[in-house]
Amino acid sequence: MVEANGSKPVEPAKLQRTITLPLLVFYGLGVTVGAGIFALIGEILSLAGNKAPLSFLLAGIIAGATGLSYALLVRVFPRAGGEAVFVNRGLGSLWGKLVGYGVVVTGIISSAVIVLAFAGYVNALIAIPESLLVCAAIAVLAGIAWYGVRQSVMFAAIITIMEIGTLLVIIYFGLPFFSDTAAVAASFAPPSSYVAMAPIVSGAVIAFFAFIGFEDIENMAEETVDPVRTAPRAIAWTLGITLLLYVALAVISVLAPGRDAIAGSGAPLAVLFENISGMSGKPVASMAGIAMINGILVQMVMASRVLYGMANEGLAPGFFGHVDTTRHTPARATWFVALVIVVLALLFPLIKLAELTSLVTLSVFALVNLSLFGVARKVPESGIGRWQWWGLFAAGICAVLIAFQLASGVTAGH
Repeated sequence: MVEANGSKPVEPAKLQRTITLPLLVFYGLGVTVGAGIFALIGEILSLAGNKAPLSFLLAGIIAGATGLSYALLVRVFPRAGGEAVFVNRGLGSLWGKLVGYGVVVTGIISSAVIVLAFAGYVNALIAIPESLLVCAAIAVLAGIAWYGVRQSVMFAAIITIMEIGTLLVIIYFGLPFFSDTAAVAASFAPPSSYVAMAPIVSGAVIAFFAFIGFEDIENMAEETVDPVRTAPRAIAWTLGITLLLYVALAVISVLAPGRDAIAGSGAPLAVLFENISGMSGKPVASMAGIAMINGILVQMVMASRVLYGMANEGLAPGFFGHVDTTRHTPARATWFVALVIVVLALLFPLIKLAELTSLVTLSVFALVNLSLFGVARKVPESGIGRWQWWGLFAAGICAVLIAFQLASGVTAGH
């Protein structure tokens, strides 16, 4: 098409497809293997005791049920906006809006909580005003997110390598414990009574939140090379690697000396490392602080892509659908998300809001699973018709977890 003056119209800027499978897996791991595991494992150990590895295994299976729904849906709708797009197409625009904004809100609140924790961590080392630390950290990370998606994901990948490298070092020092095959097998053997199984299930519900993050992968679909093939594989790799890491750490924690000290510590992996290596646990504790930065960046990238995708679906103001013509990133959505994070972190008490994020996430998971059922019936040409009942099954699992959390008051931050 040529305009009246003879010039070609200026095409709106689009997101660039620059993310390959390895980078997408690192992105997924960067969200999933966050600062939470550095503290969460102690709580699971307190609840499940010798059966902590079984709790993590059950949690991985539960996460995998929803992970399959995400992998199937992203093949049909490989677009930014992920959950909002899935639910919009499967259940309708009202539910799509609720889910989309729910995902954005949880990402923003999580980032605000994490940046406050990071500021407190740094303040313990250097006396810097909290408000200055919060503003500086968010400004730098928003700048990285705006500059380019490949740069953002590579930055996150570098930190993810450091995080996973730290966990692998701990596992390396704990390898001798795996020689006691009888004890390892016993840690996975289910008990014979319901009463004995209850704390294991409680541990699995909490451990489930350590797997949350894989669902952010599909929001990068419009910036991924061959997303129909790449995104589902990245979800599978992310969940598989995470499960192996968590289960191995749980086995070592159960069999290592000083288990009570590990379970009762605010930095259990640091204590575990000290117990099995004889070295200082400070580097492990420091890595938890670095992991916080990674968590903020990947959540910021995710939330901005959801707003961008929702705008393109007509579920959010078109303002958020703008792409920077130079950087090819959703600049308006990125800086908006950054601004809201700063406002929340500086002005509002976040504890109660943070406690709601896990419930909102589980509700989103339930609706995404239901949308798999809806899409399979509404769009027969999608090829996922044979999986429609899986959507109902996985939604049922989420409903049980929501009921359990409401009944027991279980909350977890990532």
